[in-house]
Amino acid sequence: MAFDIDMIKKVYANVAERVDAARNVTGKPLTLAEKILYSHLWDGTTNKAFSRGADYVDFAPDRIALQDATAQMALLQFMQAGKSKVAVPTTTHCDHLIQAKNGAGSDLQSALNTSNEVFNFLESVSNKYGLGFWKPGAGIIHQVVLENYAFPGGMMIGTDSHTVNAGGLGMVAIGVGGADAVDVMAGMPWELKFPKLIGVKLTGKLSGWTAPKDVILRVADILTVKGGTGAIVEYFGPGAESMSCTGKGTICNMGAEIGATTSTFGYDESMERYLRATDRSDVADAANKVKEYLTGDAEVYANPENYFDQVIEINLSELKPLLNGPFTPDLSTEAGKDMTDKANENGWPLKVEWGLIGSCTNSSYEDLSRASSIAQQAIDKGLGIKAEFGINPGSEKVRYTADRDGILGIFEKLDAKIFTNACGPCIGQWARYSDPANAPKNSIIHSFNRNFAKRADGNPNTHAFVASPEMVAAVTIAGRLDFNPMTDTLINKNGEEVMLDEPTGWELPPKGFEVKDDGYLAPEEDGSHVQIAVKEDSERLQLLAPFTPLGNSITGAKLLIKAQGKCTTDHISMAGPWLRFRGHLDNIANNTLIGAVNAFNGKTNFVKNQLTGEYDAVPATQRAYKKEGIKTIVVGDHNYGEGSSREHAAMQPRHLGVAAVLVKSFARIHETNLKKQGMLGLTFANEADYDLIQEDDTFNFVDLKDFAPGKPLTLEVVHADGTKDTILANHTYNEGQIEWYNEGSALNLIKKQNAS
Repeated sequence: MAFDIDMIKKVYANVAERVDAARNVTGKPLTLAEKILYSHLWDGTTNKAFSRGADYVDFAPDRIALQDATAQMALLQFMQAGKSKVAVPTTTHCDHLIQAKNGAGSDLQSALNTSNEVFNFLESVSNKYGLGFWKPGAGIIHQVVLENYAFPGGMMIGTDSHTVNAGGLGMVAIGVGGADAVDVMAGMPWELKFPKLIGVKLTGKLSGWTAPKDVILRVADILTVKGGTGAIVEYFGPGAESMSCTGKGTICNMGAEIGATTSTFGYDESMERYLRATDRSDVADAANKVKEYLTGDAEVYANPENYFDQVIEINLSELKPLLNGPFTPDLSTEAGKDMTDKANENGWPLKVEWGLIGSCTNSSYEDLSRASSIAQQAIDKGLGIKAEFGINPGSEKVRYTADRDGILGIFEKLDAKIFTNACGPCIGQWARYSDPANAPKNSIIHSFNRNFAKRADGNPNTHAFVASPEMVAAVTIAGRLDFNPMTDTLINKNGEEVMLDEPTGWELPPKGFEVKDDGYLAPEEDGSHVQIAVKEDSERLQLLAPFTPLGNSITGAKLLIKAQGKCTTDHISMAGPWLRFRGHLDNIANNTLIGAVNAFNGKTNFVKNQLTGEYDAVPATQRAYKKEGIKTIVVGDHNYGEGSSREHAAMQPRHLGVAAVLVKSFARIHETNLKKQGMLGLTFANEADYDLIQEDDTFNFVDLKDFAPGKPLTLEVVHADGTKDTILANHTYNEGQIEWYNEGSALNLIKKQNAS
C-alpha cells in the first residue's frame, strides 16, 4: 500500500471539478501541465485564466522531499517558523553526505562516523516535526521518491533541483530552495510564476544502442542550459508512450540541466506497470478512474503548436547515442567519428580513465540491467575492461533486487566498485584524488546529469562526458571516448576482433522487487517531547539568527566581484568537501564565490579589496567589508546561478553582507532564493552595461525608497576616477516579494505572521 494514500485519493477526488473549471475559464483544451497546475491552486477551483510567464500564482503542493545537504538549512529555518508539525507530507533523505572511495560497506560506515552529528540532528528534527526519515544508505532521494511517493497528477516540491525526476510518474515536481519548502511545511501557499509551456513530441521508437538518456541529451543540445528557463517541458506522442516509467524519469531529471521549471509525461500503461511493481496498486487503481485528467487533452497533442509556446519534435527511430560535454551538459556529440574529430580539435583526452553508472538520473533496475548486459559481453567475449568502473545503485530496493538477480555480480567480475546507494561522485562526493586541484588532465564518462568543471572529483582538468548507462559501459570497456559500439570492433585477449551486441535488459525485475530493510523510519505521532540539541561549538551545525533588513537607502556599496562567464551554484557555493558545513552558515560562507572567474584578471578566488588595494580571497575580502559595515554587490553574466537548488548560494552572500546581485539573466531557482533571503536580485535593463562595471566601482541606489513591482531601479555607478554612469536594473519582484525584502527575509515575515 502506498504512503499517504488518503491524500492521493483526495487529489483525485478534486481533479475533475478543478480541471473542468479551468478548461471552461480558459476556453480551450488543456495540456497535462496546465491540468496539474490548475488543480493545485491554493484557492481551489479557478475563476481566472493565468498568463504564462507573467502571473504569480499561489499553489498548494501535495508533498515535500528534502535531501540531507539542503535539509539542514531548510529544517533550521523551519525550527524558527513557530509550528509544531509539518502541514503536508514531508520526507528527509540522507544521500549526499556519503563519500565514494573504497566501496559501499566501508564508505557508508565512514559517513556514519564523520557525519553522525548531522544525521542525528536530521533524524531528531524529522521525528519531532512529523517528517518521514530515510536513513543513510537507503537510497538517492529522487529514486526513492519515484519508488514510494510520486503519483500521476500530483504536485510536489523538493530542496534539490532534480526533484523534477518525479515527472517520470506524471507529476509536476519542482526543485526549490529551503525557504520555499518552509513556506509549505508551515501551511502557507507556495508562489510560482505561471510557467510557459514547451511541448516535445516524440515519434518512432527507441532501439538498439539508443536510450531515454539520448532523448534529453538531444533536447539539451537544442534548448541549451537556459532554453527551458521559466517553462514546463511536456513530452507526448507515441514515442513517449513506448518508454518505461524510469526512462521517463531520466528525461525529466535532466530537465534541470536546461533550466526548466520541471518536465512531465502523461499517465500511461508504463506508469501503471511501475506503480503495481512498486506495491502501489492502490494508486494505480485510483489513477485509472480519472486517467483522462492525468494526461493532456487529445486536441492539444493533435495540434501542439496551438497550445504550447514552443514545440520540438524528435523521431526516436532516427536518434543516435550521444555524449554530452565536457564542462557543460548541453554540448552534444554523436558517438564515433564526430567525437574523434571534436576531441582532436579541442584537445580532449580520448583515453577514458573512469566510467560511472548511477546517480538519481540513471540508477534504476532497468538502467543497471541494460548496462550489465554489456558488461557480461565483456566477460563472455574475453574483452576485459580498459578503464575503472563504478556503480551507484539508486536505492536499497534496487540494490537488493539487482544483487539477488546477479546483476551486481556481473559488474564485480569486471572489478567494478559498487558504491553506496547514494549520490557519490555525481555531487562531488568522490575521494578520487588526494590533491584534486593539481590532478592531471583526463576524461571520464558517466550517466549523471551534470558535468561542470570540478563537479565529480574536484579536478578542474577532468573532462566529464554524459551518456546513457549502456554507452558508459561500452566506452569503459573500450577505454576510448570515441568508441562507437554500433560500428567499431575491439581486440579480445585472444587477439580476435569482436563487436559488442546491442544492450538488452528488463523494464522491471522479472521476479519482482525485493528488499529486507528499505531504510525508512516513520516519525512519532506526537513528537513534542523530542529534544533537538545543537552544540554551540559545533563546526557542522549552527542555529540561525534572523537577517536584518537591508533598508531602502543603500549607498557606497562596493563591487565584490564581477563574475565572467558560467557562474553556477557550484561556483557560488561548492559541494564536495564543503558539504560537511551545509548546516553551519558561517563556516560554509568561507567558500562563497571561490569558483567564480573574476572578469578583471581571469582568476578564481582572487579579488581586489577596495579598502586596502590588496588582492585576496573572495570570502576574506567580503568579511573585511562586513567588518566595516560596508554593503557590496556581485555582478554576473547570463544564467547566473544555474544548477543546484542550493539556497546556500544565496544565504552565504547574504550572511556576509552582499546586498544585491546584478546580472544579465538568472536561473529561476537562484533568483527566487535571493528574493527569499531578503536580497536584491536584479538584471541589466541594457546587457551592454555589464561592460561599464569597473574593478574599483562604488554603487548608490538612487530610488530604492520607491521599490515597486514593474518599476526598474536606478543605480549610480561611481568609478575610481570620479566619473559616473547611471544604470537601469530590472527586477521581477511582486508586492509580496518586496515585503520579504522589507522584512529582511521571507522567514522573518512568516515568523511575524505566526506571532500575530
